[in-house]
Amino acid sequence: MILAGDIGGTKCTLTLFEERGAQLTPLHRSSVPTREFSSIAGVLQDFRKQTERAGLSLNGNLKGAAFGIAGAIVGRKAVSSNLPWPVEGEEVEATIGLATGQSLLLNDLVAAALSLEHLQAADLMQLNPGTAESRAPKALIAAGTGLGEAILFWDGTRYRVSPSEASLTDFAPRNDRELLLLQSLRHRLPRVVTEEIVSGRGFRAIHQILFPGVHHAFFDEEGVDPAARITQQAFAGSCTACGETLSIWMEAYGAEAGNMALRVLPFGGVYIAGGIALKILPKLKEGGFVRAFADKAKLSTQLAKIPIFVVLNEDAPVLGAAYEALAVSRAN
Repeated sequence: MILAGDIGGTKCTLTLFEERGAQLTPLHRSSVPTREFSSIAGVLQDFRKQTERAGLSLNGNLKGAAFGIAGAIVGRKAVSSNLPWPVEGEEVEATIGLATGQSLLLNDLVAAALSLEHLQAADLMQLNPGTAESRAPKALIAAGTGLGEAILFWDGTRYRVSPSEASLTDFAPRNDRELLLLQSLRHRLPRVVTEEIVSGRGFRAIHQILFPGVHHAFFDEEGVDPAARITQQAFAGSCTACGETLSIWMEAYGAEAGNMALRVLPFGGVYIAGGIALKILPKLKEGGFVRAFADKAKLSTQLAKIPIFVVLNEDAPVLGAAYEALAVSRAN
């Protein structure tokens, strides 16, 4: 069996897979709020109890494990500002009964990128038409609790994945509204990085800074996700400021995806992943994201021809991590 997970700032999703030939079949899946646990060991111990109640045992049955984690992987440790606790390989292995070196820690965007070759047609929605160039670079970007970006490049045999910390690049305003947003955030932050706007927390920042005359009670409620509430009111049409906030956020997301495309030239395709994309699909389909993506001066025409897909399978990082763990276990 293979254990794989997606360890994020909001939730942790774990799945136990059974190996059947070249395919992995899920046996048990669990998704729990990250902040309900005091450590990664607690999350894993809870999962072990669940599998035991389901008549499954990890003891002696695991061939390997891999986890996509919202942060940079340095050695065998995850460094992240979005997680409430550290993740170290040795602690993971001790908790699930694997020998040292039998687990993999991956950046969550790397894990999601590794899933692309294993996704079904139903797992993808084409947002922008275009023809992918064979063996050309690909790019994946995902906004959620934070912002992640990864690059896929052809090594002569297969696609390999390179992580990045592009979310920490400086935010570049494109218009007067975004300039006002940047100027305001500079007064409260030592440095305004792209992730401050293009992530879940960016919704509240945009709303409060650009629409200061509209205050919602949920801004002051503990445990309430402002991004979710703003999005809900935007789609319901009950708050004009919320609707504008969603549009501004989405266009900033598209612009950042376009910035990544300029750096990578991903004529093999761009993939949009992460939980927020799934929640705002109707808005993405309206075209503002694609227009902001392609609005890049001399290369606008070329970028407009890049196929863009939304990854509909929210467990893509789990799937990518699982198949990477399987490949490593077979190689060893």
